[in-house]
Amino acid sequence: QVQLVESGGGLVQAGDSLRLSCADSRRTFRRYDMGWFRQAPGKEREFVAAIKWSGGSTYYTDSVKGRFTISRDNAKNTVYLQMNSLKPEDTAVYYCAATTRPVLTSQFEYDYWGQGTQVTVSS
Repeated sequence: QVQLVESGGGLVQAGDSLRLSCADSRRTFRRYDMGWFRQAPGKEREFVAAIKWSGGSTYYTDSVKGRFTISRDNAKNTVYLQMNSLKPEDTAVYYCAATTRPVLTSQFEYDYWGQGTQVTVSS
């Protein structure tokens, strides 16, 4: 069983940065491709970024390209989301998720989820 725990969320101003972390205490972490999703109030959960198990390939939704960076440290069983130049529209609960399936941009392809961490960006 995969157990994912996010941290690093908070309240920031527009233009600030945050780094989210997602830790998995199990040794199987390195077998999984990892994704970050977010859900704003009244909206559907949406894909933000994903990274292959090796760290060799990354994927981003268009609205965060150039501002967010996903990375992972398999030795620490942790995936990160560095978020720069934050905007009020980035306000959401951010979730990390794990999958072994090939489509990384769809939430329905992920089997394991964290509990989420709130990110609030004020204008």
